[in-house]
Amino acid sequence: MTEQRRIPRAPVVLLCAAGAVVTLAGVREAGSIIGPVLLALVLVLAVAPIRARLERRGAPGWTLVAAPLALVLLLLLSMVAVLALSAAQLTTLASTYGQQFDQFVVQVQQFAARLGIGNQQVNQVIRTLDPGKVFGIISGFASGLLGVFSSLVIIVIVVLAMCLDARAISSVLSSRLAREHSELVTALGHFAHNTRRYLVVSTVFGLVCSVLDVIALWVLDVPLPILWGVLALFTNYVPNVGFVIGLIPPALLGLLQGGPKTMVLVIVCYIAINFVVQSLVQPKFLGDAVGLSTTVTMMSLLLWAFVLGPLGALLAIPLSLLARALLVDSDPEGRWVAALISGKVVEDGRDRKPARPS
Repeated sequence: MTEQRRIPRAPVVLLCAAGAVVTLAGVREAGSIIGPVLLALVLVLAVAPIRARLERRGAPGWTLVAAPLALVLLLLLSMVAVLALSAAQLTTLASTYGQQFDQFVVQVQQFAARLGIGNQQVNQVIRTLDPGKVFGIISGFASGLLGVFSSLVIIVIVVLAMCLDARAISSVLSSRLAREHSELVTALGHFAHNTRRYLVVSTVFGLVCSVLDVIALWVLDVPLPILWGVLALFTNYVPNVGFVIGLIPPALLGLLQGGPKTMVLVIVCYIAINFVVQSLVQPKFLGDAVGLSTTVTMMSLLLWAFVLGPLGALLAIPLSLLARALLVDSDPEGRWVAALISGKVVEDGRDRKPARPS
């Protein structure tokens, strides 16, 4: 009996890496099409329980398509309206506080001169706090998302097609043919469930944080508190760095409006709200739905933001869960990879934390 020759690991790794680079480059080039399609997929998964509930209650067939589609359209139109208003207000705000910022620069230079610090060093630091640049970056983020949502025709057509095919796809996934590929079907089921759970929990706690942020900004008399609350809600979906993105504009406005004291109070309020809601309470409800370690989550954010822009940053977690389902969870021999990317030992299809060393 002859032994099968195994391919050396190094060529396999190199070929997989090359294939990933080519695939991601293709996705980036076709991002104007693939981005809206992936957004449509995530939205359809988010409203899928509505279709399932209507089907269990024996609702007419047309309602199984119309109800999820109407809800998705309402979400899309609301996002477009909010993003358009936010981009317009951010553009106006950048020019409104130019004079206050110039006065602040003069005060800082005078204070630095009394301390013996040259204007050149001060100017280098102040350039990084230029409100025009900061608001321009945030406005570019909103405009980039608005550009994706403006492809409403593509998104609506894809959502409609997915809603029409939802029943057929469910039948296929429960058929005998699918049972022969049970690992893949199970992985896709976990992806859909975990994505819905992540979106629901993140949205609920994002709204809680946004409301508390708006109240704090209103009490501190920071301009446009509702706008910054909406920004905090959107950036809540951006893992790891979203909180910082949502904090910078109101903190800078607090500095220009009420001085350093107001800026410090804004930062303290944001950190306190974020720590209590998103660091202490939210993980208890989210549990292991994400299944990605902190390092993998950060790398996913950088990767998908590079490939799909602002939309990739917002959908970094769902897209990473999809990639994990297709490439890792569907392969019985890939459990060791699942353990690496989740930081937990995978045993019998379940994740468990590694035992502490004795």
